[in-house]
Order: sequence, then structure tokens, then C-alpha cells
Amino acid sequence: MLRNQPRRDLRWLSRDLHWLKRQGRKDRRITLSVLAGVLAAWIRQLSPTDPMPGSGPLLAISLGLVTASGAAWLVAAGFLAITARPRREPAEVLRWVSHIARAKEWAFCSLSAYVAWHLLQFVTALLVR
Repeated sequence: MLRNQPRRDLRWLSRDLHWLKRQGRKDRRITLSVLAGVLAAWIRQLSPTDPMPGSGPLLAISLGLVTASGAAWLVAAGFLAITARPRREPAEVLRWVSHIARAKEWAFCSLSAYVAWHLLQFVTALLVR
């Protein structure tokens, strides 16, 4: 402890660190739920019997969204895999929370690409029929 630093500041730091750990665990659960939901939705949506859009530009947009969602899902899963073991040191906890926040962002990017793909399929079905 520094000579001029009062002890009560250390209590605040400890309290903040515990809050960060709780928030990290909460965000980790949210991220796992989003990743599981996106994976289940893709498995349900992409069956071999469903035809893809016929025109070239629609097919390219559709495949781009599928690829973007898959890539974002893999990046989020990678960041989440890094956070499998909770850290003890304060600096490690900060990195741990940072990785969880990045995983959460990428999981929602994956979800957004899935929603855009689903919306494209819906609008295409409306216009074709």
C-alpha cells in the first residue's frame, strides 16, 4: 500500500473488483445464451430442402449474411473460450471482463446478421409470391 493512500480507497477498489466479476459472470451467461440461440436458429433454418433465393444478387447477399453470422459466432466463441477460467489477480480480472465484453459484442453481431438474413428471406418470399 502506498504511504499516502488511505485504507478506505482499497475497500472501494475491492468492491469495484467484485462488482466487475459479478457483471462479467452475468455478461458471460447472456453471451452463452445468445450464442446457443443463434446456433439453434441456424440449425433450424438451414435445412437441405429449403431453396435459396434464385437471383444472383440475392444469393450473394444471403450467403454473405450467413458467412458474416458464422464468422462473428466463431469469434465470440473464441473470446468466450479464453474466459473459461476466472482470474484472481486484479489485472487478470480486467482482461477477463474485457474478453467477455468483446464476446458479447460479437455474439450480438452474429445475432444481427442472422436477423438480417431472416428478414431478407421474408421479404424475398413476399415479393416472389
